[in-house]
Amino acid sequence: MTSLIIDSIILPSCTFQEKFKNILLPVAYTVVLVLGLSLNLTVLVLIWRSPRPLTRNTVYMLNLAAADVLYVCSLPLLIYNYIHMDYWPFGEAACKAVRFLFYTNLHGSILFLTCISLQRYLGICYPLSPWHRKQGPGFAWTVCGLIWASVLLVCGPTWKFASTGVQRNRTVCYDLSSPELSLYYFPYGMALTVVGFFLPLAGLLACYGAMAMALRRPDQALGPAIQRKKAKALRMVMVVATVFVVSFLPFHLTKTLYLVVRAQSSVGCAALQGFARAYKATRPLASMNSVLDPVLFYFTHDRFKRGTRSLLLKVNTTRRAKAQEEPPR
Repeated sequence: MTSLIIDSIILPSCTFQEKFKNILLPVAYTVVLVLGLSLNLTVLVLIWRSPRPLTRNTVYMLNLAAADVLYVCSLPLLIYNYIHMDYWPFGEAACKAVRFLFYTNLHGSILFLTCISLQRYLGICYPLSPWHRKQGPGFAWTVCGLIWASVLLVCGPTWKFASTGVQRNRTVCYDLSSPELSLYYFPYGMALTVVGFFLPLAGLLACYGAMAMALRRPDQALGPAIQRKKAKALRMVMVVATVFVVSFLPFHLTKTLYLVVRAQSSVGCAALQGFARAYKATRPLASMNSVLDPVLFYFTHDRFKRGTRSLLLKVNTTRRAKAQEEPPR
């Protein structure tokens, strides 16, 4: 009779073979760390250097980039952890912080993207609404403050559930909860998925559906330039909705199925291991939002494209000037 503690559950007579994650996750997290940190810091620099006043969308983008930066800064610990076969030498506080930052970024990003989507929905479907036109950056900052407070409140229990433990004579950092708290984590995990993902997803898809209908509606009074802008906006609506679903939906579906299956005492080892593998294989997709966020909402705006070219040109000019000043060796 053998047993293995894996991700907050004791599995009698069941040993998981998960060497794939010790290759997949370090590689994926390294890519997210390098690209996510550089892209989101570039977004923050461009917003800070911009001479124009902040708009509502820019405020949401600023908070989205800040959430992504906080998360990617925790990835080096996870990269070390998975490279060393789940060994966690950083202590319980760091374990709790890493898990908390992941879920805070995940659900914060979902809510900020939902706010951006709602902003676009109002701008396209109700452009002349007095209420919509009167709301300025101050309103967006208030919304962001409420989002941060809500996310910290909803994700706060992850700090309690996440913990370290001993598995095969080595310290590990449990992803969901310790084995002793697995039964208590199940209702919380399910509620977090519903409130933090499926409800925002329903609202986001409803907004995008209404926007797509409005943008596809023909209007002969519009000139070619306006028609091209509408077509561009429609393509972006479709791309954003698709990427949102690709990045977040697989992780939440597999996590939900894994929680349901592991709560059933009659489930066999092979089935449970299959669901566990699927859940862990989708973690990189959820983390990839830290790369997709700046790509979608930064490179798709001409204002930020020009700012990026200007910033890169300035960096290259500075480097060339320094190279010319250096004496020959």
